[in-house]
Amino acid sequence: MNINPQQLQDKARQIQDNVLPQIDEARRNLEDLNARTVSFIRANPGTCLLGAVAVGFIIGRIASRR
Repeated sequence: MNINPQQLQDKARQIQDNVLPQIDEARRNLEDLNARTVSFIRANPGTCLLGAVAVGFIIGRIASRR
């Protein structure tokens, strides 16, 4: 089987053209989620602290059973 380097390069460029917009959209979505999360934490620090303690307690209970 003979692989033409130009065909391989064209296919790689096509894949890159398809994937890069998806990566950019995912990055923008993550940045938005991060901004909303930080905003929520700043507005509700006590609730977040209690939630973190509760999650830590649950994980600790699960881990201690092993």
